Amino acid sequence: MTPWILKADKLDKHFFLHEQARRIPSTFQVDLELHPGQLLAITGPSGAGKSSLLKCVWRTYLPTGGHLWLREADGALTDLATASEQHMLALRRTELGSVTQFLHCLPRKSALDVVAQPLVDAGVPLAQARERAAELLRRLNVPSHLWAVAPATFSGGEQQRINLARGLIRPVRLLLLDEPTASLDQVSRDCAIALLRELKAAGTAMLAIFHDPALVSALADGEVRVLPHPSLPGGSASADQPHRQAA
Repeated sequence: MTPWILKADKLDKHFFLHEQARRIPSTFQVDLELHPGQLLAITGPSGAGKSSLLKCVWRTYLPTGGHLWLREADGALTDLATASEQHMLALRRTELGSVTQFLHCLPRKSALDVVAQPLVDAGVPLAQARERAAELLRRLNVPSHLWAVAPATFSGGEQQRINLARGLIRPVRLLLLDEPTASLDQVSRDCAIALLRELKAAGTAMLAIFHDPALVSALADGEVRVLPHPSLPGGSASADQPHRQAA
C-alpha cells in the first residue's frame, strides 16, 4: 500500500467558554490513517465531534491536543495541529479541498462562475475554467438555463449540487466531505457517487461524513468511529480505544 497522506494521533479538540469558565470537550483521542485513493467514513453519534474533526484538518478549528500529520506532495510531513496560518493557506490552494453542507458564495455571481472560481483562483483561464464547470454541472444534472442565474435563488438540492461541483472542480490530494449529498434526490446522489468514485480511482484521498449508511457502503474503504468524550452522555468509559478504523 502507498504511504499514508493523513495520520491523526490522539487528536483532541475542546472549546472553552470564557464567560462561564467552562471547557466543552468535542473531538476526543482520534486515531486514523488515510491513504491515497481511499475514502474513510467518519461515523458516530450526533455531538461526538465528527464535523469538528474535519474542521481540524481544514484548520477552521485549531486542535487542542495530539497530532495531525499531512504528507505533502513533495514528501514533507506537516503537523496540521501546529502549522502556521500562512502554511495552511498554501495547503488549501494546492493540496486540500473541502465540500461543506451548505453553499456560501457571492450573492450575484452566476452558478457557472461560482463553480469555475476555484480554477480561476488557481490560474486557469476563465474560458477553460467555465468549460470544466459546465461539464460538472451537466454531470450533476443542473439544467443549463440555471447556469447564468445566481444560486441564491435555487432550491436546497440545486444549491448542494452547485456546492459539490465547486468542491470537486480543482484537483486535490485530500478532499474533505461533510454531508455533501444530504439534500440530493436519488438520481443526483448516484451522479455524485460516480464522480467521487472517479476521484478515488485517480488517487484522491477522502475523509467524509455520511449519515446515509448506503453511501458509506457504496464509497467507504474504512470507518473512523468517533465517540463522545467520557465525561459526556454516551461517552466511552475507557479512553484507551475510543475509535476504530475498519480495514
